[in-house]
Amino acid sequence: MRTFVVAQRVVKQLLHNPRFLVLSIVGPLVIVYFLKVFFDTLPPTFDVARYAVPVAAFIVHFLAFLLCAIALVQERTAGTLERMFVNGFRRTEIIGGYVLGYLGLATFQAAVVLTEVIWLFELDYEAQTLATLFLVVWLLAIASVMLGIFVSTFARRESQVFPFIPLIALPSVFLSGLLVDVDLLPTWAEWLGHIFPLFYANNVIQEVIQPTGILEDVWGNLVVLAGYGVALLLLASLTLREVE
Repeated sequence: MRTFVVAQRVVKQLLHNPRFLVLSIVGPLVIVYFLKVFFDTLPPTFDVARYAVPVAAFIVHFLAFLLCAIALVQERTAGTLERMFVNGFRRTEIIGGYVLGYLGLATFQAAVVLTEVIWLFELDYEAQTLATLFLVVWLLAIASVMLGIFVSTFARRESQVFPFIPLIALPSVFLSGLLVDVDLLPTWAEWLGHIFPLFYANNVIQEVIQPTGILEDVWGNLVVLAGYGVALLLLASLTLREVE
């Protein structure tokens, strides 16, 4: 029950912070529109489908990670986490409550961004394909929320979150297959890409939009992506400090 108490508090806080909500929802939509403007300048032979949905997934991944990490650090600096510990809340209850609280926001982010990409780029997919695309973007968003919670446990101020950006976001762009196929990368770089959740999300997206008939790869990557989020949840619960 205390987990749901924390989740309820997070939801109320989100509703009373319209600037955060606007940045979380409108920000990705604006970036996707700029992506469309950029793609319109490329030759007609450019494979838009190969990049549109994966880049949109990365946008959700990046913003969900960054905004969630900053929001939780603000909770720490405001003394909210310390008061929860004093009132007897356990670390697992606090982390679980924050995950549930941000679950709705991550779901809405995934839905609106995927809808905009399908509409702007005039992509024509069957209902089953759209459902799979939403599932993978949603799982990536959830993993990103948990990654933000995990990273926030190592920061005492908002500014200390930003050094994690080049360590997490940029390598995932270059090593996940988002820009080039991982088969073209050196072996060490290809293996390094396996530690980023975007790698598995991109694998599913590419298989769905350009199917090769290997459904085991789709479900395998989805399972790994879900497991990635669970592992981060456990790590965040273990590393959350009770004394700040």
